Amino acid sequence: MFGTLFNVAMILIGSTLGTVFKKGLKDSYQTILMQAMGLAALALGVNAIVGHLPQSNYSVLFIISLAIGAIAGEKLDLDARFNNLVRKFSRSNLAEGLSTAILLFCIGSLSILGPVEAALHQDYAYLLANAMLDFVTSLVLASTFGFGIALSAGVVFLWQGSIYLLAKLLESTVNVDLLNEVSIVGGVLIMASGLSILGIKKFKTMNFLPALLVPPVFFLVLKFI
Repeated sequence: MFGTLFNVAMILIGSTLGTVFKKGLKDSYQTILMQAMGLAALALGVNAIVGHLPQSNYSVLFIISLAIGAIAGEKLDLDARFNNLVRKFSRSNLAEGLSTAILLFCIGSLSILGPVEAALHQDYAYLLANAMLDFVTSLVLASTFGFGIALSAGVVFLWQGSIYLLAKLLESTVNVDLLNEVSIVGGVLIMASGLSILGIKKFKTMNFLPALLVPPVFFLVLKFI
């Protein structure tokens, strides 16, 4: 769990520095930084899709995952619940920044493969590299959305910690195909988040989160057929 704790620490430090940095920023600079984060999220999402889709052995699984996940998320109205929760702590557009932070920090390949490598091979290289990327990202996000971005550190701890423990328990069943499919779906969600920040098209990104659960369920069912 060392890699995950280091990752969490980097997000907290980055969020703190970004908040301090924000106080000296003009509105025009905050706007351009928000646009930069939107473009970065868009690029990371496209990169994840392009990088993993050609390797997929189940080319339509991500489409099915998005459809099922969207219906489930809309039924539960996760986006509204999330926004209402965040508004209790902030009246700004923190919800948009925080949802983006959670997606960027949790759905990237390094954040998924890192805990698996740490659990199975005691290799922390992915997690350490991911921590440094998250440090820079949290700094920029906090300079735009404020210190509330630090809340994503708790989500990262639970996310990576869960993957770590799951990998430990299911060493023989964790496979590359599963990680690949989750990365594709995650790439689509990150891209949607980028489009929302840029104002090109507003998506209820949080309502799509259940889509990430579909690939694991699919492979679990496949195992027993």
